[in-house]
Amino acid sequence: MTDVGYVIAGWGIAAVVLAGYSVRLVLRIRQAERDDAPRNVKP
Repeated sequence: MTDVGYVIAGWGIAAVVLAGYSVRLVLRIRQAERDDAPRNVKP
């Protein structure tokens, strides 16, 4: 592989890792919002 190939591969791997982390984070936030949502329960 050429030097350009290594650079592109490095940035590609970093982008995939960050995208995966972002998706996981968004899903966890949505789940937490659902779990903490106020219930329509009369006291």
